[in-house]
Amino acid sequence: MHVWHVLLWFTLLLMKSASAKVRWHVAAYLAPLLVVAALISGDRLATSTTVYAAPEAVAAPAVLEVEGALPTPLSLTAEDLAKMPRATATLSSDGTTTTYEGVLLYDILVKAGWQFGRGMTGKPMASYLIASGKDGYEVVFALPEIDPQFSGAKVIIADKADGAALPAREQPFRIVAPEDKMHARSIYSLVKLEVVRLRP
Repeated sequence: MHVWHVLLWFTLLLMKSASAKVRWHVAAYLAPLLVVAALISGDRLATSTTVYAAPEAVAAPAVLEVEGALPTPLSLTAEDLAKMPRATATLSSDGTTTTYEGVLLYDILVKAGWQFGRGMTGKPMASYLIASGKDGYEVVFALPEIDPQFSGAKVIIADKADGAALPAREQPFRIVAPEDKMHARSIYSLVKLEVVRLRP
């Protein structure tokens, strides 16, 4: 019970049992006390009330799924890519040149266990990779394209542009195929790489 509640109860009790003169004196002396007690009580209530903010949800890191006909499927985050050998490539569009940084697609597939070089001869030559964006857009690369012993195109999976994070619309990852004359295969918002073997 707050202090001003006690004073109010005591005041009402006196007013009920006392004479008119006594009631007047009680009201004159206790009214200011009631006001002060109410203010103190309200201030304590305000300062003792704790507001707990809801904890902010922590977003899960973006993941690039590397799957399909691979000995070791992978789920790679930007932190994983940062630990791998890095490469750069540039793209020019509308008079602007951007330098992208990331990991060679070749190195990612080697990490997933794909055999390049002599391991590609025979049936594996009829193999390709589907790259998928989160909007459902897909492009295809023949695996001999990125094998250094065949075409050796330096296709990278980028996570940085001009030394900073990718622009929001390109995140989380982007394919950069600088040797393509058109950039239709340099898709952004990349979420999955899938290897397909036509001749198992």
